[in-house]
Amino acid sequence: MKLVSWNVNGLRACVNKGFEDFFRQVDADVFCLQETKLQPEQVEVAFEGYHQYFNSAVKKGYSGTAVFSKQEPVSVTFDIGIEKHDSEGRVITVEYEKLYVVTVYTPNSQKELARLDYRMEWEEDFQAYLLDLEKKKPVVVCGDLNVAHKEIDIKNPKSNTKSAGFTKEEREKMTRLLENGFVDTFRYKYPDKAEVYTWWSYMFHAREKNVGWRIDYFLTSMGLKDRIVDSLVYMEVMGSDHCPVGLILEDE
Repeated sequence: MKLVSWNVNGLRACVNKGFEDFFRQVDADVFCLQETKLQPEQVEVAFEGYHQYFNSAVKKGYSGTAVFSKQEPVSVTFDIGIEKHDSEGRVITVEYEKLYVVTVYTPNSQKELARLDYRMEWEEDFQAYLLDLEKKKPVVVCGDLNVAHKEIDIKNPKSNTKSAGFTKEEREKMTRLLENGFVDTFRYKYPDKAEVYTWWSYMFHAREKNVGWRIDYFLTSMGLKDRIVDSLVYMEVMGSDHCPVGLILEDE
């Protein structure tokens, strides 16, 4: 089973920058998007052989997620069932016979950490949602988690300890999720691999210099760990300020 996830930073813009070529070339069984920034009727994207699902924010041009799946899911649900979190189109859960795939666009703590308190509430509620799902069957979580977990996951750790996405609070929440039975698939396969990032600022030629952050992930339930064949980062793929990430799971 091949899964791909990409924060496209505006699907309409990304479509004009090679999105469809990459989509066809990578040939994923499940392809998840974050930060689509649209209502479904605002873009013409349809791939033969795929079922597609969009979750859009109430606020137009903001946030949003999407899933394209070759196999028709058993069920598809949107959001996490908590009103204060459920207007920004941040979560889609796709249920298959033997596992769940959850795509998520985690809220950013923003400049001067203006939204950090809300982010902490989100983390608590989203992790509870995942653990509840996991009681039923194994879970794959993918998307832009808006946190670089360890110093190895960010180019300049020392100067970013008070930056959104690398605060002690955000990193501790990620640690707790992993302690509660989830696996960071990339670090599982490549524990010491440095200078692999998934997001670069548009400023200061950051991507050209590879001054980046690894904030896009595939996590799996511990029960899927032995089925992880590879965890991929497509750093060469342009079209967004993020690059796609991938996961290959051995079929049962």
